[in-house]
Amino acid sequence: MANDAVAGNALRVAPAQPGATDDPVRRVLAAFTKELVKGVDDTLAAFLATEVDSLTEIDAAMGGFAATARDSVLAGGKRVRPTFAYWGWRGVVGGAEPLPTVLPAFAALELLHTFALVHDDVMDASDTRRGRPTAHRAATARHVAAGYAGDPARFGEAVAVLVGDLCLVWADRLLSHATVAPAQLFEVRRCYDQMRIETVAGQYLDVLGENDPANWSVDRALRVARYKTASYTVQRPLLFGACLAGVAADTPLIAAYTRYGLAVGEAFQLCDDLLGVYGDPATTGKPAGDDLRTGKPTALLMLARQLATPGQRRALERAGPVTGARDVARLAELVADTGAVSRVERMISDRVSEALTALDTASIDETARTALTGLATAATMRRA
Repeated sequence: MANDAVAGNALRVAPAQPGATDDPVRRVLAAFTKELVKGVDDTLAAFLATEVDSLTEIDAAMGGFAATARDSVLAGGKRVRPTFAYWGWRGVVGGAEPLPTVLPAFAALELLHTFALVHDDVMDASDTRRGRPTAHRAATARHVAAGYAGDPARFGEAVAVLVGDLCLVWADRLLSHATVAPAQLFEVRRCYDQMRIETVAGQYLDVLGENDPANWSVDRALRVARYKTASYTVQRPLLFGACLAGVAADTPLIAAYTRYGLAVGEAFQLCDDLLGVYGDPATTGKPAGDDLRTGKPTALLMLARQLATPGQRRALERAGPVTGARDVARLAELVADTGAVSRVERMISDRVSEALTALDTASIDETARTALTGLATAATMRRA
């Protein structure tokens, strides 16, 4: 049911379907995304090899710790944030500007993303990420295997916090490798810092919502989506790319990017809300129903309570702690029966339309316009 609404795979563009070979959006995304992802991955691999070697010189154990951080960065992912930053930049500079000059800045966003993911997994007590044990679970297992003293779980969480911190510092260091004029770099850093602040703000609201669900609402859930996801997934990366291209903050292009980024970013999080309940673990890399187990007050669950009939609302309130797969499936069906899934699907569609309207007002390179049009749909019609 809901899986049908989140079909497709964002940014890792699937092979063209029969009859779609002439689709210009698919051709543009396929050509440029492959080049960009390879460039980002190569930049990260080279940078991290040097950093791990440097830390290994301090102590052999530090080398192992740094390798854990490196592996967290290189463990896959769709490279969503560098992709939006790239098109924000390309929309201004066109097709002639060489990519290597700004690749370190794009790759730095992936280090920032790893910092956020590792810490988020600790806060959510998540077991897997991208189909692998989360950083804190892996460190806990190493503690047990080595027979260290102390609490293995506490050790694992401490190591994961440090892994995230190291990635945050690495992001700053890699950003400085971009070939940008000093005066321009100041504006880039201003945008980058605002993105980091808004990410922390959204994360705090997310934690608060889990601990104060009685005072939560659809509006507050959307506020979390705006700051935890929209800001640092789409909106700020787009603006970051524009800043790298030298665009001033008070221009119509920045206004259009801001409007587009907010709409696509919120739609991205709403899609995540659906995947958190109805996603296939083999594709998402995370257990199905995690949001139901934790009672996370997402927009989906807030809408379910708002739309529920009196009988459905009582059933939702009686659900209590959800643990087993059968309980998860029963509650997921109940949420869908309230009409919340259909409502979220409409909200996603409305936001994509809003994004495309904003894009129509932007004076940008036409290849970038085509790509951003496709990304607005691809980022919100996915399975992972």
